[in-house]
Amino acid sequence: MDKATPVLLYDGVCGVCNGAVRTILRFDRHGSLRFAALDSDFARDIIARHPRLAGLDSVVFVRDPGLPGETVSTESAALLQVADYLGGPWRLALAARVIPGFLRDRLYAAFAAVRYRVGGRYEACPVPSPEVRGRFLDATYG
Repeated sequence: MDKATPVLLYDGVCGVCNGAVRTILRFDRHGSLRFAALDSDFARDIIARHPRLAGLDSVVFVRDPGLPGETVSTESAALLQVADYLGGPWRLALAARVIPGFLRDRLYAAFAAVRYRVGGRYEACPVPSPEVRGRFLDATYG
């Protein structure tokens, strides 16, 4: 897989987040978006390069990971990046860009605060199925 393909960092023990990752896997027409849990070695490397991410408990969309043009989007902007990446009907979500970012991020934070109550919490990050395991960047998965 091309190193420049985007990576989505997510809360690996969050039930809602894991459900979202499964949904993305199902609708990813490109079949190339990769994933890493926020507590993975891969995510720690990204965070080290982008100190503003330290302590952030949010989804992070990483474009061109490890390359000179690496960029990160967080919270609602990351979700919009995912919608743009998925394309098709998911691009309708991009209409949310008319809402100021600080308002979108407040809504994101409000949901994030209750996500474990809504979707549950795993004791450990679930192991992906063998068919998609290669798209997960974590020492645990090889």
